[in-house]
Amino acid sequence: MRDAGEITEDFCRIGRRLVTEGLIGANFGNISIRSGDGFYITQHGSYLDLPGELVYVSLEGPAPRQASSECRVHRQIYKETPHRAVVHAHPPHAVALSISKNAISPVDSEGLLFCPCIPVVTGFPGSEELALNVSQGLLVSSVTIARGHGTFAGGIDLDEAYIRTSLAEHSCRILILLKQIVPDAEYST
Repeated sequence: MRDAGEITEDFCRIGRRLVTEGLIGANFGNISIRSGDGFYITQHGSYLDLPGELVYVSLEGPAPRQASSECRVHRQIYKETPHRAVVHAHPPHAVALSISKNAISPVDSEGLLFCPCIPVVTGFPGSEELALNVSQGLLVSSVTIARGHGTFAGGIDLDEAYIRTSLAEHSCRILILLKQIVPDAEYST
């Protein structure tokens, strides 16, 4: 099992990528990775590129109060899916498309290949409803968008979850550009 220092380095590296790519702003979003009978997650209100001390959360029982406000969603994902890492970001194009769509159907080659359908789910941030809906979405797709809120991407590690987050934003950006070029294009349900 990896030690907390190595895990923190991965969190910082992925956090910097998310900030650099514009997939998060300020102290929005959170990251977690499965470990033992629980998972490490960023603290509530932390900056992802400088997350500080990580919080260990057990899969059962109360979560530490300093854990991210989306701790409930991460816990449900680990209980219900095979994912070993989760990245929750607020990519603007994905969030914009999620407001009026129930699913996003990428048209670019990478999106079609790696994530042909991105479910859009509902639920108030941090709620049990959102936790259940996101975990169900991540059973059928590697990335899910919480309507008007942000993406949750799962993977075998933080790199894979980050790539899926980036892929979702790229595909949504392409769809928005396509809609500007071809206004009658239908791209999702």
